Amino acid sequence: MSSTISRVGVNYRGIWRVLYAVLLGQLASFSMALMCFNSSLSANLGVNAPFTLSFFAYLAMTLVFGSILLYRRQKLHISWYWYVLLAFVDVQGSYLVNKSYQFSSITSVTILDCATVIWVIILTWIFLGTKYSIWQFLGAALCVTGLCLVLLSDSGVGGGGGSNPVLGDVLVIAATCFFAFSNVGEEFCVKKVGQIEVITMFGSFGMLLSVIEMAIFERKSLESVSWSPQVILTFAGYGIAGFMYYSLTPLVLQASGATLFNLSLLTADMWAVIIRVFLYHQKVDWLYYVSFLLVGFGLIIYSKPEKHTNELPELENGDIDQLYQLVPEEAVRVQS
Repeated sequence: MSSTISRVGVNYRGIWRVLYAVLLGQLASFSMALMCFNSSLSANLGVNAPFTLSFFAYLAMTLVFGSILLYRRQKLHISWYWYVLLAFVDVQGSYLVNKSYQFSSITSVTILDCATVIWVIILTWIFLGTKYSIWQFLGAALCVTGLCLVLLSDSGVGGGGGSNPVLGDVLVIAATCFFAFSNVGEEFCVKKVGQIEVITMFGSFGMLLSVIEMAIFERKSLESVSWSPQVILTFAGYGIAGFMYYSLTPLVLQASGATLFNLSLLTADMWAVIIRVFLYHQKVDWLYYVSFLLVGFGLIIYSKPEKHTNELPELENGDIDQLYQLVPEEAVRVQS
């Protein structure tokens, strides 16, 4: 009787963990949609400063989470040069995807950005030893199918191929490679030491690298910008959205891993459609609702809890923002 009650409790915890991961993923996806919207709007206003856009997001991360890390007087558990490498690949990815809006439409960028999922699956399989089940591949397939439907319905709304679509497409594909390395590296770090240290160092070095590359590549562009209230709002909006996105990312990576995180981001185009509907009062095709359901079911199926779901073990260094999962061998011993 007690074992039955225990199994029921474990199942409920597994369900809540799935819902928690999916909800956090959608919040991150919505934040990404806001970033895309502000970056696209900035490009439409004639501002060519992708490094500067990213700088404000990294600055907000450093100020908020850096204050927490200083208050705790916590020493680094991972060498600083790994964070430099992690920040470098993310800064380059952010630059390339923000730069692509100068040449391509928001819809085209979102379509090609899905390639990140493929790179992440390959990298997690090679470097993290992640094994994927049939259910997970089915869930991923449903997510991609749902995305294809929403892009089909959005094709008339996104509009415009941009001034140089081929160059824009190449920039986005290159950005997905950088983002994949960034996500997988961040997943490894955040499951090892917790999100406060990772976000702080990630933001600090990201801000530093952005400043250096701003001084090298964007000084003339910034001097030629006409600083209207609308332009300032796009920079502020991108900074706030970027802070939300980068703050939520470690939580999703802790709860589910890099693959589910990138599958969750596939709905960013849906949230972008919602933003355009409310701001520009544009109508959405019925395929949008079908695609949203497909992606939702796909995320739930992908993150379906295994039969052996367990309590989290005690943390190595007592940091409350760490999150670990038992390996199957440990799970059997706990249940027995």
